[in-house]
Order: sequence, then C-alpha cells, then structure tokens
Amino acid sequence: MSATHASSRRDLPAVLSISSHVVRGTVGNRAVVLALESLGFPVWAVPTVTLPWHPGHGPSTRIVPPADTFASLVADLCRAPWLGEIGAVITGYFGAPEQVEPAARLIEAIRTVNPNLVYLLDPVLGDGGKLYQPEATLVAIRDHLLPLADIVTPNRFELEFLTGLEFSDNSHLIEAASALGPPTVVVTSAFPLLKGGTGNLLVDGYQAALAEHRQIPNAPNGLGDLTSAVFLARILSGMTNEKALQTTTAAVYEILARTTKRGANELTLETDTDSLKHPMAMVQMRRLGLPHGNRRA
Repeated sequence: MSATHASSRRDLPAVLSISSHVVRGTVGNRAVVLALESLGFPVWAVPTVTLPWHPGHGPSTRIVPPADTFASLVADLCRAPWLGEIGAVITGYFGAPEQVEPAARLIEAIRTVNPNLVYLLDPVLGDGGKLYQPEATLVAIRDHLLPLADIVTPNRFELEFLTGLEFSDNSHLIEAASALGPPTVVVTSAFPLLKGGTGNLLVDGYQAALAEHRQIPNAPNGLGDLTSAVFLARILSGMTNEKALQTTTAAVYEILARTTKRGANELTLETDTDSLKHPMAMVQMRRLGLPHGNRRA
C-alpha cells in the first residue's frame, strides 16, 4: 500500500504506534496519535506502559503489562485480518525489554502482508548523556528493531548509546549515522552551526542536511515523539526526505514556540494542529558533505 497526497482519510494508510501512554500530557503515544490523526492518518495504538504524567513532572505510578499479556496482545494483532490496512509502524518508548521482541515479530508479520511497509524506529533510550532505560532494552532495540527499520530518529546521545561512540561535531554524527544500517537517519539535537541554535540532521544516501532554528530553553517533553510522527507523516504523504525534514522541523519549532509563549508545561498540540499542517516558521537549511569513504550506494 502506498500513500499519496490525499484529502480523504481513507486514502491514507493506517499507522501502528507502539509507545507509552500518559493520562495527562502530550508525550509518547499521546503526541504520536494526536499528530498523525490530525494529519489524516488512522492509528492503531499499542501502549507499552501507562503513567499519570511524564516522569519529569515527578514520581508516579507506573503500570507495565505483564510480559506474557503483552506478548499475547501482540500475537492477536499478528493474526488480525486488517493488517493490510497498515502502511507504517512507529515505535517509541518501551516499558520493559521483554516487549521489544514481540514488537519485532509484529513488524515482520505486517511486512509479510505489506512488503512496502515503512518502519520508523524512535529509540527512546536517554538524553543529556544519561541512559534512562535498562541496558537490556538498549540491546534488544539494537538487535531486534534496528535491522528492521527504514527510518531511525535518535537524538545524538541515543546515537552514542547505539554505537558505543562519543561525538563532538556533526561530521561524527554523519559518519555514525551512515554506518548505523537504516537507509534514513534523522539525528535530533544535532550540533548547531548557528549560535544559540539547535537542529535536526538528516543522513540519507549520498547527502546530509541540517535544519536549524533558535533553541528555546526549558522545552516541554515530547519533542522527539512529535518530530518522529510528523516526519513519518510527511514521508507517507510523498515528500522527499529533505523537504520532510524542513517542514517537520518548522512545525515542531512553531508548536514549541507557541507552547512556551502560553507558559504551558506540555506541548499544546490540540490548539496548534494548523502548525502541523501548514507551518509558517522559518528554519535554516544547510546541505553537509558526507565524510570521505562513508558515502552510501
């Protein structure tokens, strides 16, 4: 099933999203589902953990489905008669390392029905140099999901965790992304070339591109989830990877700016759906060269 620019919801493929669920807030599946459905995509949502709010707001109850129950639910989905509806899968935060292998089996089952499936892996592992997932989850994602991914969207610290390397500039990020495996890599929180900026780095085939904007301090959580969902929607709608990078970065930056102007501590997606569809924010686009010897065929 291939997606084209379409105004009708039924013309767009369903997206399966496997990630966390919060009661309050716009992170994990709350961000992904709202963004994708606002852009016209039906969503199948599988919760990996249920929380009252993002852990960054303070300690809270954490409900993780038992491993056998989660595996049984995924097995049900593997034999669902509607798998052909699914044109893409996005995975984010896992509540336990035991959830990763069943998720991989589900992706493989969907790909059997739809060989054109697009799988985006958002390896939600850590930030700011700190790993906030168990080592077993990192290993499971690297071993079971990374080989299946068409697109992977790590922040630069998650790229370090996945590769075991440390980076000090964008040429290092490009080199690591080129060797990671998936054909398309978007590294969020890349090293800025603009003073006081931040950006997203696309590494795709023979090219690398950086989309930059002004950094906004004390940003709410969920920007990575939102970036992954919007980038996937742009790709499914037929955009080139570079155009998808530009419009995704513009949309997320615009929503972030509007959120902080309101003084909100969660992304105000429900108010800013127009920014998802038609962002007006300007971002600086630069094409960067791949390191010598790391050009992909």
